[in-house]
Amino acid sequence: MLQRFFIFCSGADTQILETCSNGERNKYAGIGATVFFTAVMAFIASGYALHTVFDNVYTAIFFGLIWGLLIFNLDRYIVSTIKKRDNIKSELLQAAPRILLAIIIAVVISKPLEMKIFEKEINQVLLEEKNAMTLSNKEQLALQYTPTIEGLNQEITNLKAEIASKEAETNALYDTYISEAEGTAGTGLLGKGPVYKEKREKHDAYLAELNQLKETNGAKIENIEAQIAALGVDYNSAVENSQPIIDGFDGLMARINALGKLPWFPSFFIFLLFLAIETAPILAKLLAPRGEYDYKFEEQESVVATWVTQKVEQRKLLLATDGALNEKVYADIKDEEELYRYKKEKAEELLRLQADSFQNIQIKGL
Repeated sequence: MLQRFFIFCSGADTQILETCSNGERNKYAGIGATVFFTAVMAFIASGYALHTVFDNVYTAIFFGLIWGLLIFNLDRYIVSTIKKRDNIKSELLQAAPRILLAIIIAVVISKPLEMKIFEKEINQVLLEEKNAMTLSNKEQLALQYTPTIEGLNQEITNLKAEIASKEAETNALYDTYISEAEGTAGTGLLGKGPVYKEKREKHDAYLAELNQLKETNGAKIENIEAQIAALGVDYNSAVENSQPIIDGFDGLMARINALGKLPWFPSFFIFLLFLAIETAPILAKLLAPRGEYDYKFEEQESVVATWVTQKVEQRKLLLATDGALNEKVYADIKDEEELYRYKKEKAEELLRLQADSFQNIQIKGL
């Protein structure tokens, strides 16, 4: 049962193989098994690749099965159409398109399995890229908020500097009127005289202005700090909203790019492995020695070709003979005087009938 299934996979003529030896049937069963397992590998690889795209098991299995059947049908067709002859160049010429296609298919089906084999290394590369993207994203978002925040901070600095300047002037007036009272400066007289009173009033006026300035600038600083806090909240919100996009940066293309950043040597050998698997059916057919089945198959083709050629030649001869006979018959008829007289009488009769009919029509018109 299994042998018959693999022979079916090889695309060989089962009727001819039934007349061949058991060894010949085993050879083609082996070729068919290679075709079958190549399709299985294509199904697994494409199913995994499509799972990374659609993230759905049933969708991946469905399209992977279609891809596997496509590869199976293609391999079976090409293997069955390669005819074993004594000319190796002719066989290679038949196999050249399939070998070229095998290289393309090997690249397609090896990449998904490479991504699975090197999944941990790819995840590490993706993690580093995500971290770099997160930092870059924060820096780019910060460029939108930093100038505004720096401008607001500068306003706070200016307001505080204005308070500090007014406070310094007030303190200087305080030292002045205290020194006047102690007699260590100003008039040099000990006690609270008119000059002391004047300087004290000036200090008290500056102190009132200082308190008013602190209250006004304090309110402004609180308002600016609230604006800075709001901008900080907006910045953090923008970072949080954009982070899921970065976290989702692990699709098929991202993983292929990450795989490309790993050392090429292991990936190259995996590619060679799948190239060998993909070309296995065609190589198995090319390397297999010419056997009993090939001779019988060639004989059957020769019989059919000879029969078709004979039929074509017979039809050509029949057509040529029929044409020659027709020419001879019509030539003989041309020489018959009796037939000539008969046709002449009929033609004259026809002309008389036409003339009578025309005359009747003219009379009716009058």
